[in-house]
Amino acid sequence: MGNLYRFVEPVLLFLLKKKGRSYGYELAAELREHALTDASIEAAALYKTLRQLEQNDCVVSEWDVTGKGPAKRVYRLTPRGEEHLAEWITVLDHVARSMTRFVRTAGKQARDMSKCEPAAPLRRSGKRAAKTAEPALARSR
Repeated sequence: MGNLYRFVEPVLLFLLKKKGRSYGYELAAELREHALTDASIEAAALYKTLRQLEQNDCVVSEWDVTGKGPAKRVYRLTPRGEEHLAEWITVLDHVARSMTRFVRTAGKQARDMSKCEPAAPLRRSGKRAAKTAEPALARSR
């Protein structure tokens, strides 16, 4: 599933742009709603992606120590993160168009092929014909 986790990144960038700032558990809840795949995303992958985005200056975080309970890390998109989101949108638009083209072409071909009836197998009679009709594997023994 390694490559599927890559599709977490644009969704996180989008959510942070939409929300302004957010906690990891809030992002996890909304991630399912906007996921680009049907694969479930583990919390560890979410936080690993956030750390990677932070290392790449796409996201900044700080500890929120206000309120009751333990401190919570709050994430916010940076200008570099907005640029990276725009790059992702361009890439995903291209991928979506390519996939749509593939599905249309492959679907049409599959429908066309299903309209054709399969050819009936050739029937031969006699020893010589039967010998030539044997599978190559059986003859090689």
